[in-house]
Amino acid sequence: MKKLIYISALCLSVTACRVSFGQENTNLSDCFENESVTTVTTDSNEQMTQKSTQMSESAPDSFNADESHEVIQKNTDDLKESEQNEDDHRISSHERTSEDNELSKEEEQALLAALAEDTAENSEDSWLKNAGNNIVAAIQSMNPDMAITGDFALAWFSESTNFQSGAHDPTSTGFQLQQLEMTLGASVDHIFRMDANLVFSLSGVELEEAYVTTLGLPWSLQLRAGQFLSRFGRINPTHPHTWDFVDQPFVIGKFFGSEGNRGLGVELSWLTPLPWYLEIVGSAQMATSNASNRSYLGSNGKTDGVQDFLYTLSIKQFFQLHDSVGMYWGLSAQTGPNSTGKDNRTNIFGTDLHLKYSPQTYPEMSLVFQTEAMFRLRQIPGELNFDGAGYAQIVWQIDRNWATGVRGEYGSGMSTDDLDAFWTDDRWRVTLQATWFPSHFSRLRAQASVDMPKWQKDPIYALFLALEFTAGTHPAHNY
Repeated sequence: MKKLIYISALCLSVTACRVSFGQENTNLSDCFENESVTTVTTDSNEQMTQKSTQMSESAPDSFNADESHEVIQKNTDDLKESEQNEDDHRISSHERTSEDNELSKEEEQALLAALAEDTAENSEDSWLKNAGNNIVAAIQSMNPDMAITGDFALAWFSESTNFQSGAHDPTSTGFQLQQLEMTLGASVDHIFRMDANLVFSLSGVELEEAYVTTLGLPWSLQLRAGQFLSRFGRINPTHPHTWDFVDQPFVIGKFFGSEGNRGLGVELSWLTPLPWYLEIVGSAQMATSNASNRSYLGSNGKTDGVQDFLYTLSIKQFFQLHDSVGMYWGLSAQTGPNSTGKDNRTNIFGTDLHLKYSPQTYPEMSLVFQTEAMFRLRQIPGELNFDGAGYAQIVWQIDRNWATGVRGEYGSGMSTDDLDAFWTDDRWRVTLQATWFPSHFSRLRAQASVDMPKWQKDPIYALFLALEFTAGTHPAHNY
């Protein structure tokens, strides 16, 4: 900017000289002789423009070199004086501001102390916050998916003696805690997944299932090890929150026990490469426990070798019959020792069918027919007992919030049954239910049934009002 102003002033002087002498090649020394050109500085183009305008207005149309020089020198001096005044004003303002803002020694010490204290607090808070976040992250990384499912019921029976056979069934008139189940599940690593079910009741805590499942075996194989419900049939491997009725079919309690068929063991499944879904499942488990293996060794049995394990083989198949119709069909067989004598064994065979219609135009509605039948051959000293039982049900899911269903059950009896001595004849039971689902995590179910055992004179009527809720990660439902 200084160079620009200098050149402008120089050009004005040269022009004045040329005008004065009427010569195009006038020497600058002839114009200014012993005078010197003063460098002009300014802070803005506006000042330069203003001074140049003043020069042009004050200068006559024709003047000599001395007058031109005097005009330039005067304007240059005016600019210098204006700039000096502005600099003095700024310095004075700065000095006054510095004086106003100057702190006393006591104020300065207090300010430094406050800054030091604030820095220490921020450092401590930051450390605590980071430590807390790290602890929470570590705990969450160890936490599995968890859910709590509660089942409560208000029950009424027309007879004081009833034949409810499930551990989660209402068994007497009054309020019932069917179960409070804690479901846990998480991936252990890239090889295993862990799942567990703990059941709380008024009498204590029970480990229902706890097992690991492999995630990536070759050839479509999967291994499961721990305590688990065997995959015999349709109902046995499920939990009460998946049932369509308040109580389980009595065939489960009659053949396996109140808790269903389960035990410690190992299971291997293979998903075949056939055009339709076909899975083959085999397992070996302990045959002890009266609550889950009453047809086998039960609570009085002893395991001496692999011949005393309970072996289960199941075939699971699925067929897509139509865009809106699917069919699931299973075959199961089981064999193991029983407690009636050396080398006496029990064999159970079963088949199950699940047929579901769900229109694509209205997927919230479905109509499901499900049936399951089992037959038992049980060796006892001197005899071979044979009996059978099963159920069939139809459940109509009207919409997202309402469902209703009907179930019929049958079980044969015999006079030589050492497990159920009272079950000497056939037994029939018919059940109706209506269910309201406020959401996917709760349901309220009303149920009525009539139980007709032929060995008893009067039928047994029962009414249930059941409430179920789930909090946490909702357990998955099998198809």
